Amino acid sequence: MSRLHTANSLIKVYKLVILLDFEYLCITKCKKYMKLADIIDTFITGDWGEESPTQDTPNAAYCVRGADIVPITNHNFTDIPQRYVCDRTKETKLLAAGDLVIEKSGGSPTQSTGRIVYVSEDLIKAKGNVVCSNFCTAFRVKAGWNPLYVYYFWQNVYNHGAFFNFEGKTSGIKNLQLDNALSAIDIEYLPLEKQNRIVASLASIDEKIKVNRQINDNLEAMAKQLYDYWFVQFDFPNEEEKPYKSSGGAMVWNEELHMNIPYSWNTCLLNDYIGSNNTGDWGFDEPAEKRNMKVGCIRGADIVKLNDLPTRYIKDSNTSKLLSVWDIVIEVSGGSPTQATGRSAFVTPGVLKRNGGNLTCSNFCHAFTMKNYKASAYFFFMWRMFYDNNNMFNYEGKTSGIKNFMTDTFLANKWLDVPTALLDLFFERIKVIYEQIDNNIEEINALTKQRDELLPLLMNGQASVNYHLSAC
Repeated sequence: MSRLHTANSLIKVYKLVILLDFEYLCITKCKKYMKLADIIDTFITGDWGEESPTQDTPNAAYCVRGADIVPITNHNFTDIPQRYVCDRTKETKLLAAGDLVIEKSGGSPTQSTGRIVYVSEDLIKAKGNVVCSNFCTAFRVKAGWNPLYVYYFWQNVYNHGAFFNFEGKTSGIKNLQLDNALSAIDIEYLPLEKQNRIVASLASIDEKIKVNRQINDNLEAMAKQLYDYWFVQFDFPNEEEKPYKSSGGAMVWNEELHMNIPYSWNTCLLNDYIGSNNTGDWGFDEPAEKRNMKVGCIRGADIVKLNDLPTRYIKDSNTSKLLSVWDIVIEVSGGSPTQATGRSAFVTPGVLKRNGGNLTCSNFCHAFTMKNYKASAYFFFMWRMFYDNNNMFNYEGKTSGIKNFMTDTFLANKWLDVPTALLDLFFERIKVIYEQIDNNIEEINALTKQRDELLPLLMNGQASVNYHLSAC
């Protein structure tokens, strides 16, 4: 059975019964509603704390911001910042499993405030002391309510754009009028048992999504480890398929790189690997005469996920800006005080497929095409190594307050000139890993679509799990 078939059959597996129209009309007569405000037991305000410990703020805690909501939902806790809070905050504001965190300030013209994240046991186990920031608030639900059910209900309301109706502005920042929203929005009262059944159905899909993401994290780590093993430790397979350096392979000191390298290897400029270095094209919001080419566009914000890219329209004459499979996209403008420019993305066949086939990168990025496309895997992981070692901070300038990566200067550095045969072998190994990653992402997307289609049906009573009309 294929992955996609498995994903598409999940609803059947979970024994979800879509109610007929006459059944739906029947059960709506016996629905009971209450306000969201009436189901909340406790509010927990945020605390941004301090960057470093002080006498007044000695307690380390991880602080959930609006920017962390999507990663946490995707079970990625890596970038939650550590802050230091006072004793009072530690006593009264620490979050517990089952709490719900709401983004009350932020958003954008197309994204309302009110995003929600569920505080899982996994998050608490991974991070220990957790608070939310001042731009967020958290709450706990009353007994008789499953917090995950409330989370899914809130997510459904959010997906329908309801929170745009409860926003004001202060100093240009959108603020959620939370009290008004909670007093206005109705939630259907359901017996806890029924809440639990709905949660079990949705959470089962989310659990599969989480597992696939964890598998992909492990595959990414495996690929990175393979690069390190072959090209940092120099234990690539020799002619006898044994690790080169560990098996006594000859090494020689290289004055240009100030390190020992395999005896027969040479050095070259980083730029020598690159066949073309193209600037990006952000294009336009809407098509028009002579700009009808629909593309997905990779921005710096998309580099981590490369999924659901924004749709743009570029000039018909700009086909040279289209990305090819195995291209490498580099963020050349952006960053932050703690994040360098120079983040990279690898354009695999799966990236092209799930984003419509035609891709560009934005004006704040560059796209590298290798002279030998099989060198792309090595070059991508080599670039990531430099980035992870914070080398890119040394190649930044500023224009109008924006950090810019000095691409040409960096590419003028010398590095290892890896033999072609080894580049080809590494590429084939990495290609297999990324095929698995792309397959898992395809399944994640199918599961996510299924969950999002099922969510309003369950919340509105148009679908149920083993539902009986007598339950009214």
